[in-house]
Amino acid sequence: MRHIGFVGLGIMGSPMAGHLVTAGYDVTGYDVAPAGVDRLVAAGGKAAGSVAEAVADADVVVTMLPDHPQVERVVLGDGGVLAHARPRTLLVDMSTIRPETSVAIAEAAATRDVRVLDAPVSGGEAGAKQAALSIMVGGHAADFAAARPLFDVLGRTVVHVGGHGAGQVVKAANQLVVAGIYALVSEAIVLLDASGVDAEAGLNVLGGGLAASRILDLKRASMLAREFTPGFRIDLHHKDMGIVLDAARRANVALPVSGLVAQLVAAARAQGHGGQDHSALLTVLESVSGR
Repeated sequence: MRHIGFVGLGIMGSPMAGHLVTAGYDVTGYDVAPAGVDRLVAAGGKAAGSVAEAVADADVVVTMLPDHPQVERVVLGDGGVLAHARPRTLLVDMSTIRPETSVAIAEAAATRDVRVLDAPVSGGEAGAKQAALSIMVGGHAADFAAARPLFDVLGRTVVHVGGHGAGQVVKAANQLVVAGIYALVSEAIVLLDASGVDAEAGLNVLGGGLAASRILDLKRASMLAREFTPGFRIDLHHKDMGIVLDAARRANVALPVSGLVAQLVAAARAQGHGGQDHSALLTVLESVSGR
């Protein structure tokens, strides 16, 4: 399990692949953007000119891609992973996609004797750079055990949550909680500002009580400064909230708060903030109040 093909060397994938190189793995990477491949080579990895080249000699293939269309193309396409991976290769898809897509990929892979895990992550760019990601894994327990050493290089919280697609369901739950907290922190800032209260002092108090959260710890200073340099873009969170609502329909449950938060995320995107960090929900809540 020393040879890794890594497809998707963007904001998240690039530092993740670099950590695997540092840990002693032989990593061959491919991305449609040359910059990501160049970073991998500079870190000591190898460049591939195609998906096929990246996976041909791999024991493990890791994909880290924006959405299900890219994953389907890379995995199921004529020049993709399943067409070129060796039997018993382990495919670890760390993208955030629809649970039903993860299940379909696992079913297709089984016909090629390729093992599959869905292993989406939480922690954003900072978590990827610090090797501090939370990793929620769906698939067979034996395959999870085989991949565990790789996961331990990339993250601090690694949990096998169930069968194929389960990792994506847990990631959907993660994303609805994250977006909801951003919305509430944003409303707290609006309330504090409008009431003439020092918002920084107020959030410092919140961060030390029952309202404490990782978002308050990591993002309150940048939110108060209205600095929304992306660690995780609104565009991607908009996609994720669509996954949340679709999963709720499939599970036949009502998630009314998630529906409202999804609309706030959609509003941020419609207002031109799609390329900004998801903490830019603050701009939406300020505009609602005319501030």
